[in-house]
Amino acid sequence: RSMGPATTTRGGAGGSGVLALCLSSRRNMCINDRVVRESDREAVDSACRSRTASWVLERATQHPELSIETCPYFDNFQAAGEATTMPSGVYDLEELKQWGKTRGWCPYFTARKALNHANILIFNYQYMLDPKVAKMVSAELEAESIVVFDEAHNIDSVCIEALSVTLNERKLDQATRSLGRLSSEVTRMKATDSSRLQAEYQNLVNGLIGQGLLQPPANDAVLGSAVLEPDILQEAIPGNIRRAEHFVTFMKKLVEHLKSRLRTVAGPNGGVLSETPLAFLHRLINNTSLESKPLKFAYSRLNSLLRTLNVSNLDEFSSLTDVADFSTLLATYSTGVARFAVILEPNGSSTVPGATDPVIQLACLDASLAIAPLFKRFGSIVITSGTLSPMDLYPKLLQFQPRISESFQMSTFRPCIMPLVIARGSDQLAVSTRFEDRGDIGVVRNYGSMLVELCSVIPDGVVAFFTSYSYMESIICEWDAMGLLRQLTKHKLVFIETKDVVETTLALDNFRRACDSGRGAVFLSVARGKVSEGINFDRHYGKAVILFGVPFQYTLSHVLRARLEYLQTHYQIREQDFLNFDALRQAAQCVGRVIRSKTDYGLMIFADSRYNRYDKRSKLPKWILQFLNDSYLNLSIDTAISHVKFFLKHMSQPVDQAALQSILLTVEEVKLMAPKATTEAEVAGEGGAMITEASALLSIRA
Repeated sequence: RSMGPATTTRGGAGGSGVLALCLSSRRNMCINDRVVRESDREAVDSACRSRTASWVLERATQHPELSIETCPYFDNFQAAGEATTMPSGVYDLEELKQWGKTRGWCPYFTARKALNHANILIFNYQYMLDPKVAKMVSAELEAESIVVFDEAHNIDSVCIEALSVTLNERKLDQATRSLGRLSSEVTRMKATDSSRLQAEYQNLVNGLIGQGLLQPPANDAVLGSAVLEPDILQEAIPGNIRRAEHFVTFMKKLVEHLKSRLRTVAGPNGGVLSETPLAFLHRLINNTSLESKPLKFAYSRLNSLLRTLNVSNLDEFSSLTDVADFSTLLATYSTGVARFAVILEPNGSSTVPGATDPVIQLACLDASLAIAPLFKRFGSIVITSGTLSPMDLYPKLLQFQPRISESFQMSTFRPCIMPLVIARGSDQLAVSTRFEDRGDIGVVRNYGSMLVELCSVIPDGVVAFFTSYSYMESIICEWDAMGLLRQLTKHKLVFIETKDVVETTLALDNFRRACDSGRGAVFLSVARGKVSEGINFDRHYGKAVILFGVPFQYTLSHVLRARLEYLQTHYQIREQDFLNFDALRQAAQCVGRVIRSKTDYGLMIFADSRYNRYDKRSKLPKWILQFLNDSYLNLSIDTAISHVKFFLKHMSQPVDQAALQSILLTVEEVKLMAPKATTEAEVAGEGGAMITEASALLSIRA
């Protein structure tokens, strides 16, 4: 039998005939102890590929005396062949791994093979938007599939990042070393197994690889094309890069040109440059005598060569693949409307004053470019999140016409949110993080006093967000000089988010321990950071969120300036409208960390006078605005403290279970809400997109 849900049941999964799977990276799904013990994701991927690649398995079969190590779980999965079936049910990662151990099959490859047979699939939506990954993971999904993008408030940014490439000196040096290794491997293979190179050359002559007619096995390491399907030239790879040694020489010239451009930018006469892809390509061709057509095929040609050379550890060639990605995108999208910008900066990624780290950025400016193929391919797409306000900008940014656009209020049995806008300190001085005000000693002191007073009356955990790392660091130093940090530590322990993931994770663990012990803690973090996006502060871990300022993007960023100009010119989205929209969705994302269930409650404190303005606060989600009364606007610290005390006293009362049950749905009520089955004739041609905003679309009680 082919892969699909079996009718047998298993413990805890049920036997409904529905198969629901999740897909993640090898590191999260691997059950081979010798592989999963590796230190990071790249090492796990490499160790897995070195045991499962087709050429490794072939060599192990032909030469058993060499004792080549393979993966027993993958071997068992391969041996099962077409007889692979899975019991129906809902599998999260842990259940899938446990089932894999019981059956002796690799969960990662089992899930990949079951993709086309599962009723429900859950994975990171970058797997759908990034062309390099989508062609390997979701390419074979049926057009009738319903695609739901959850937590899609940043979907436009994800689309842009999927088609953007950044190169610096370190990457280019690594690419040069990778080319040297490739050259040595080509020379070695010509001497030992020239037939493989000749076979590859013949396939390239016939256009089989370029047209996708030669598909590698699923277990082989491959590079997905960075270019979207409609933009791929359906023709053979150009003759001057078909031979491996010619392609390596071609890439060396490209890397040397990129290095020379970086040296020019970082030199005494350098500076920030912004060019269209066509202008950058024209200079590249003039200086290197390379042709534009082979540049389009650099990525797919590199993929073919790495497969021919039996390279398992693709991560060692990551910098070279970035260069090939840059080349392919640059040459493919150089004509027509400039949807990309090439930006060269002398200090693009350096955080040390006075140090230079020049970068070349190929920045995608049009978010609709990555998602457009999905709108064409799938009939039903749902874009949903709790922080999609204002919703009217998403159809413009992503260039689609929604069939349904809906924003929902939160169904509550009590006023579990109290949003407060603190605009003044106790001395009646306006507080704001505007550039001209943020350095004012009175504003700094009022912000510090506000945090101390709030922490003195709010129990358990408090989370504070700042607009940037640099601002957080500077204001903490000034608070320390004023003695405010010493006052703060009398009420709560202080933990700080840093750019180091390990440090931040350790700080979060200790923050929770402090809350569990009753000591209480305050976590100082940054909007747009790791904590604001993926960490929940439910129950006693987050009684209040304080947002210091409006989290605007860094408006002097050259990439942002280029995108704003593109949006103004082509989509008539004004610069200030986009900046306000982006800042307020980040603000909503930050304050929403405290409400994670129907019984949760929390304070949302917007500490900036600009939130008093209607054009700012009106862009907050409806589920926040439903609680934002006029009496909660333009508050001083003293007035806000009285509101906080009243709210906490009211919310600390026992939960009214009858009231709670009244806003939840029973399983029977959900079944009654199920729509009637539609015929094929009724749904034909009715494809469209739906965009929704809700803190929770559905709650069910047992």
